Amino acid sequence: MTPKSEFLEARGLRPDGRRSLRFHYRDWGGTGDPLVLLHGLASNARIWDLTAPFLTGGFRVVALDQRGHGLSDKPDGGYDFASVSGDLAAFVQALGLERPALAGHSWGANVALQFAADRPDGVSALALVDGGFLEISAFEGMTWERTVETMSPPPLAGMKLDTFLQGARNWPGLGEFWSDDVQEIVLANFRIDDDKTIHPHLSRDNHLKILRSLWEQKPSALWSRIRCPTLLLPTARDQPDPRNAVWMEHKRKGIALAEQRALSLKVVWMNDTIHDVPLQRPQELAGAIRSFLESLA
Repeated sequence: MTPKSEFLEARGLRPDGRRSLRFHYRDWGGTGDPLVLLHGLASNARIWDLTAPFLTGGFRVVALDQRGHGLSDKPDGGYDFASVSGDLAAFVQALGLERPALAGHSWGANVALQFAADRPDGVSALALVDGGFLEISAFEGMTWERTVETMSPPPLAGMKLDTFLQGARNWPGLGEFWSDDVQEIVLANFRIDDDKTIHPHLSRDNHLKILRSLWEQKPSALWSRIRCPTLLLPTARDQPDPRNAVWMEHKRKGIALAEQRALSLKVVWMNDTIHDVPLQRPQELAGAIRSFLESLA
């Protein structure tokens, strides 16, 4: 199923209030209750291209390019969670979506969580895909300076397309199931110039602003404000890298806190799965989201 590529303008969202922002989204149509899909940091709406077609039988499915990403506008500011979740509220209102379910991947899960905490009557359910439960500043020794050092984006701007693709096809995990479809989705994260150099749609400066907001966000303080049923879909994969053990420890701690504090929570582990679940296991992911949402009807 080929989605429609659409644009809309939402007013009053720039920090300076001077003009509207233009947002790009992908619309698969479908019948039933609305479901909004949110991508992660430095990604774009197309990461849902393989998953969304398995959801349209029972839901009206749309995926948003969040500010700074994909084909949406890229202002210099407004990358805090209040602004980005405000973008989502304006998007939902512009499309006339009444109490949609939100499915967010990675940072998109944190956006969905913030939206539901700030607007508990505005969302029917949450599905948080390997995100929304980690509290980066709670990691031992994870100062802001350390966060920048370990989590800054790689210097891809100006890299030749062939060089990038050669490396991308060998990325741990993702390279194992690389395909033409996956390549097309990954390349949607970039502008490709006539000389075949790539430039990330999300600038480094804006990337770091989002990273700062992630470092400052406290998901543990948000769970008690969530009133809707929530599905957590964390990933797990055996890896020799000791950093993986640290991340898994904090995943389990974050999920345990969510289980203690959330009103209605279900956890489904995606085992032997990399972070980019919508690319590796789209049908399985869609099935888990669909089963959860249908169980609430």
